[in-house]
Amino acid sequence: MSNRNIIKLFETRRGNLDYHLKRDYVRNGIVTLPYIISDYNEVISTYSVKGYEALNMAFSDYLKTEVEFAPPEYPIVLNIIGDCLSQTDKRIITDTIQDTFVYELGMVEKEEKRHTKVFILLIVGLILSGILLYFTHDVIDELRELFFVLFWFMGYTLCDYIFLTGHDIRHNRIMAGRLASIKVVFLKNYEDPNYTKSDVDRLYSEIEKDVRESMQDE
Repeated sequence: MSNRNIIKLFETRRGNLDYHLKRDYVRNGIVTLPYIISDYNEVISTYSVKGYEALNMAFSDYLKTEVEFAPPEYPIVLNIIGDCLSQTDKRIITDTIQDTFVYELGMVEKEEKRHTKVFILLIVGLILSGILLYFTHDVIDELRELFFVLFWFMGYTLCDYIFLTGHDIRHNRIMAGRLASIKVVFLKNYEDPNYTKSDVDRLYSEIEKDVRESMQDE
């Protein structure tokens, strides 16, 4: 049996994430996600009712996973590849993708507002507990200890919100915004993306327009 320390060898293995992301995803500043299908229900759930379509769970998970890995500074184009869709199918798929992720974005925004309120309450609580500590030198030790625990708890939770929870909230917000801004393209056969400068400019302009319109709707 070999005396080589294979575990140690694996620990020292290094990857090249940036290279593979750019090679597999990015073309001229656009992330392209190919999705080959042979049936309409590979995108739209078979449990859907006409007029109330929902995304196939496997398809939705694929999009979320790929967007998670894709560089965040680039817009996303989804290439649905197949020769099995009618124009009506394409319209339904496009609308369902947009409606699904715009709804999820709304849920993230709702959660973000809740966390903002909690954050403000924590700041107020930290200030008040600090004031109580400062002006209660002569109170009984048990009561002062209660104020100290309250101050410590508020400070600890606030730091968690700033450095941990806050980071996750911002990440989820960006992810939801990217998914809600996906542009869907239908192709009969796979083609390696070759975007021109005008293609890139048009896509960025469309996304900027969508963002401005969504802000006006609030």
